Amino acid sequence: AIADAVTAADTIYLATDPDREGEAISWHVLEELKKRLKKKFDEKTVHRITFAEITKTAVQKAVAEPTELAMNMVDAQQARRALDYLVGFNLSPVLWRKVRGGLSAGRVQSVALRLICERENEIEAFNPEEYWSIEGDFATPSGDMITAKLAKLNGDKLEKFSLTDEGGAQAAVNTLQPLSYSVANVTKKEVKRNPSAPFITSTLQQEASRKIGFGAKKTMMMAQRLYEAGLITYMRTDSVNLAGEAIAASRDAITNLYGAEYVPDSPRQYKSKSQNAQEAHEAIRPTDFTVQGKDLDVEDDQRKLYELIWKRTMACQMAQACLDQTGLDIADESGKHSFRASGSIVVFPGFLKVYAETGASEKDKLLPAVNENDAMAMKELKPEQHFTEPPPRFSEASLVKVLEENGVGRPSTYAAIVSTIRDRGYVRLEQKRFHPEDVGRIVSKFLTEHFSKYVDVGFTAEMEEELDEVSRGEREWRPMLAEFWSPFKELVDDKTKSVKKSDVTTEATGEPCPTCEAGELVIRLGRYGRFKGCNQYPECKHIENLDGTTNDDKEKAPPVDTGVICPACKEGSMVERKSRRGKIFYSCSTYPTCDYAVWDKPVDTEGCPECNWPFITLKQKKSGEVKKCPNCDWQDPPMTDAEKKRAAAAKERWAKRSKGGAKKKPAAKKKAPAKKKAS
Repeated sequence: AIADAVTAADTIYLATDPDREGEAISWHVLEELKKRLKKKFDEKTVHRITFAEITKTAVQKAVAEPTELAMNMVDAQQARRALDYLVGFNLSPVLWRKVRGGLSAGRVQSVALRLICERENEIEAFNPEEYWSIEGDFATPSGDMITAKLAKLNGDKLEKFSLTDEGGAQAAVNTLQPLSYSVANVTKKEVKRNPSAPFITSTLQQEASRKIGFGAKKTMMMAQRLYEAGLITYMRTDSVNLAGEAIAASRDAITNLYGAEYVPDSPRQYKSKSQNAQEAHEAIRPTDFTVQGKDLDVEDDQRKLYELIWKRTMACQMAQACLDQTGLDIADESGKHSFRASGSIVVFPGFLKVYAETGASEKDKLLPAVNENDAMAMKELKPEQHFTEPPPRFSEASLVKVLEENGVGRPSTYAAIVSTIRDRGYVRLEQKRFHPEDVGRIVSKFLTEHFSKYVDVGFTAEMEEELDEVSRGEREWRPMLAEFWSPFKELVDDKTKSVKKSDVTTEATGEPCPTCEAGELVIRLGRYGRFKGCNQYPECKHIENLDGTTNDDKEKAPPVDTGVICPACKEGSMVERKSRRGKIFYSCSTYPTCDYAVWDKPVDTEGCPECNWPFITLKQKKSGEVKKCPNCDWQDPPMTDAEKKRAAAAKERWAKRSKGGAKKKPAAKKKAPAKKKAS
């Protein structure tokens, strides 16, 4: 279609996205047109134009100021693609031979998988430590209550592990309880907060995850639609810069909506962390600051993301927030024991009027007015037990943040990295946190042990910087690839020959086999995950689960009860079970008397708002958590048109099957035995 249109045209404008991929796409289109049109192409005039927003003004300006293709950026994209192919097409077959078929390895996805698996190892190796804290409730002379935390005990500053058991905490309570207290010190100071920079790709994905529950893939999908509708600027960027006209427009909008006092004396400027100035031109912002989310005729998810972008961009050009912070020290007469309370009040909200970053509270605790030496009546002492916690598992937002901080990946790749490791079955998302699957851990362990350099965060970041150097014209792409290829290919060939599959997929436990007693139990990777089996297989066929139980033990154990009453018989409750293929489902506890069952987890906190079914179910999808009714078509968030079509087609197929029964395939005709050749 493009070639046909070009035939009748004198001038060609290449207007793909303003980044390396966009530049490469323009180059590919141009090369294809040259092949198709041949000599006729020489008569055409070709221009490259870019714009960061699809608005009339931006497009007209781009057409009026055309440029040429930036071949450095084309080369950088060619190099990235070639590099990814060299890694993927050579490393993946090694996994097929050493782990199992159908697996894949990637230059950046394997680094992300390694981060998740190493975090899981830290969690498993973590030993929690006990510690105690003590809070006191005090009444002021006016009768107001203040809760303060014990800060000093017996003249010593209270550290985290000063109280490590219940006995020590109770002894402290016994010491503190009979004493008289008063206000020893009151401190007040004014604190000013500055707004965060406008969104870049990574920070948009992080805040969209935390504030509106969007996954990285969904965030980019919604942003793409907003961009194509001309509502926001280009959404793949690592620059925090704003154009001068955008800053002026935002300052006007702030004045009109909130007043002149919310506009700082001079515009705020933010510095980009990226060294690659060609990667993007502006931060993600609205194209028209007078348009708010409530003014848009778009689907709810697009509106939510637009409002997030609008608020963040407006806030970044607003005045500082001013807070009064107050600190109180409440001590006994000797001064050996004291409690500390702190709070703040917002004197002037500034940018907080529009946007508070995740973790920052707009309504900080306000302390009642007291003066030094005021008597404070002790009402209650509350000792509380705590345990140190392991590092948290990665969410999509925190994984993207770590990748960005370490220079791994670029704006256009974050969402793809997250999607790939999930689609490959290497990780699963539970309660918005990544858990590595057994096969993912084995793949990561194999790559880390045998290809450590190539799944190292530092090495991958260096490769990204080399690609940036190519895009800036500071480095040739073919020599860069040659430098990478030779040692990599040599290592691949060596590991293909020297590493045995059994070394990768089995792990010794040192436990004797309880069946044959002659063999040793080893951990193996099976179709449904890791299990223990005898190393004398096939002579000894003993297998068990990693926790030492067998499948027979599992069947005898009571299933996990969800507490949701079965809607069919109203006598049993919905319990968690496993199918023969290892898939979890939920059925009535009175089975086989009642055979009601659903695939997704029942939740009885709310019924269906449409059909009043007594419970709904939760389903984890790539885009996030989905609430569904097992009795009707209600779903939150609602099904897309494509999902509705698939659901209707599925219903139609089931209706045909239940009506006419599944059609049996005709039996294959037996082949006549081949005649033996005469000797």
